[in-house]
Amino acid sequence: MSISKWKSLSVLAVSMALTSPMALAADAPLTTQIVDALNKIYGSHPGFRANHAKGVVAQGTFKATPEAAKLSRAAIFNGSVIPVTVRFSDSGGLPTVADGSPGANPHGMAIKYHLPGGSSTDMVINSLKFFPVASGEEFRDLLVAISESAPESPKPTKLDQFKAGHPAVDKAFATVATPASFADEEYYGIDAFLLVDKAGHKQAVRYQMVPEQVVHLKPEEASKKSPDFLVDDLPQRIARKQVVFHLKAQLASADDQTKDPSQPWPDTRKVVELGTLTLDKPVADSTEAQKKLLFMPTALTDGIELSDDTLPVVRTGAYAVSFSRRSQ
Repeated sequence: MSISKWKSLSVLAVSMALTSPMALAADAPLTTQIVDALNKIYGSHPGFRANHAKGVVAQGTFKATPEAAKLSRAAIFNGSVIPVTVRFSDSGGLPTVADGSPGANPHGMAIKYHLPGGSSTDMVINSLKFFPVASGEEFRDLLVAISESAPESPKPTKLDQFKAGHPAVDKAFATVATPASFADEEYYGIDAFLLVDKAGHKQAVRYQMVPEQVVHLKPEEASKKSPDFLVDDLPQRIARKQVVFHLKAQLASADDQTKDPSQPWPDTRKVVELGTLTLDKPVADSTEAQKKLLFMPTALTDGIELSDDTLPVVRTGAYAVSFSRRSQ
């Protein structure tokens, strides 16, 4: 799917934004500018996230493999059963986006691992195999280009001009499709993190969350689905049978760069299974539960560290701004 198709589902929101007085404050922090740009594209919807506004929450457990414990001394990888809270989501800032629409891609999966003692660590991944741009600044510029590229804009639009200099944009969005279920989608950690073992050795990894099966719908099939088919399906599916995912890590080689999330590592790199995530409990009032949840890519525990990829810090800052606004 090209980003132009992704944008097409937000035409109404963009058109409304172009007639409103909302503008980005040039002197505002980068994270605030990103949230402002998202609000300009999709509008502001009290109580909802600026991006990935629509979602559903479930609960379950995670149990790591012995291989995970060799790679990292983190508590989530010690082999004990770790309770988790997981939120699946559609892309974009429209709480009413149709689950089967192109505008709902890519889909997100955010995991909060509840550690002994009351602390937690988070993992925020999505169905893009890699990010469309290299940095937070470029992501802001992409969002601004989208907001200034209405259908009637002169050609080439700001978005056309941006994509001409950023070939990863279309390549990244070409990796997504509409899943038959949130449980039938593969999710990727676009950012590189460092797993640290008991001896202090560090291994750069990118996470992969792999379902029992991957099932994607053709666009014409997805368009015929009910607007909330993904959100409705997950709790029903869990009620019938546990939903299982396998957390894996793609291991970087010594010469693989870790700074740019728009540049994937070769498929030939070794992939190690870190553990099994099992969802066995739907959340009764998912809408209310989501309002209280905040997932932070930099909420890490000992044994997991940031790499030189700066995007997690920017993402955390933007999520905090969005959380503050939707909590008011």
